[in-house]
Amino acid sequence: MSLTLTLILTALSVGLTILCGWRGAKPTDIMRAKPRMMPWRFLMLLFAALTMLLLIHVVSHITGNPKTIVY
Repeated sequence: MSLTLTLILTALSVGLTILCGWRGAKPTDIMRAKPRMMPWRFLMLLFAALTMLLLIHVVSHITGNPKTIVY
């Protein structure tokens, strides 16, 4: 993966982590007709883990030692 694509995916992942964290922190409204069906906190954790992996990939590109997997 190129550095440009990695940076774009990192920014997108950070944005989605923040969005899911904001949505997951809202209090539940039990008087509302429809319950909340999205697992926002779990999605926040998934995107945070993806962000960490992408940041590790960015650092490996910047240091000049990217590990490439050859199949």
